[in-house]
Amino acid sequence: MRGKFGFGFGRGWSAGFGCEMPRVRRGDMKYLLLEILKEGPRHGYELINGLEGTFRGYRPSPGSVYPTLQMLEEGGYVTSEQVDGKKVYTITDAGRKLLEERGRSRYEETPGMKQSFEVAESLRKLASAVIDGGRGSDEKTMKRLAEIINKARKDVYSVLAES
Repeated sequence: MRGKFGFGFGRGWSAGFGCEMPRVRRGDMKYLLLEILKEGPRHGYELINGLEGTFRGYRPSPGSVYPTLQMLEEGGYVTSEQVDGKKVYTITDAGRKLLEERGRSRYEETPGMKQSFEVAESLRKLASAVIDGGRGSDEKTMKRLAEIINKARKDVYSVLAES
């Protein structure tokens, strides 16, 4: 997504700012989805949001979630039904057994991940405020916003130079 000022901040943009993004090993997506479904039935985007909330900073793409759900359904690990026009998935006994056989989750946060995500979230909020504030603003306001951003950038470099 590109804002009025020509820079883009979409999901996952924080990876470019030195954040260590959690990695999901090939084949682990099915277990992550089943873990969320243990809590109760969910539709696809609820699962995606659930993963994002459980594993800070990790937001899987629909292109990785929906094929995995289809595979889980074909394997008998989940069932689905249409509820209010959305496909809602429910874990089966076979899905619970698959989780038990797997054992403990292999996902672990790396050192410093929490702080990196907090900084990235602060930057996202700042970018949102600047973009919102810049909409329809006069030239004087735009100039003040640019001055604030430039000062913040210089302050960040000063902090980095000290560390």
